[in-house]
Amino acid sequence: MRSSVVDILPPQVRRSLAKFGADLSIARRKRRLTVAMMTERLGVSKATWQRMEKGDPTVSMGAYAQALFVLGFGAPLADLIDQRNDEQGLLLEVEHLPKRITPPRKKG
Repeated sequence: MRSSVVDILPPQVRRSLAKFGADLSIARRKRRLTVAMMTERLGVSKATWQRMEKGDPTVSMGAYAQALFVLGFGAPLADLIDQRNDEQGLLLEVEHLPKRITPPRKKG
């Protein structure tokens, strides 16, 4: 049975996941690693690795992150949506700033 997440993915997301999976496959082969070596290092089954190389959206994000680490890419997810680089978030933050600042009332 297919997961409903597959049914609702926008085409652009599907394409990017497929490219990501193909890039994982290329990176593995460039490093001369077999599928068996990858599955052992990741702690996943051969079927799961094959799904990852196809960009399957139902594979856990942790498995993809571990694959990137094993392939020598460090921890690229750490900075992927870093708040300092979130231009849209920063714009939204500015939109919610108060129009006027009033000093606090003195007690006494």
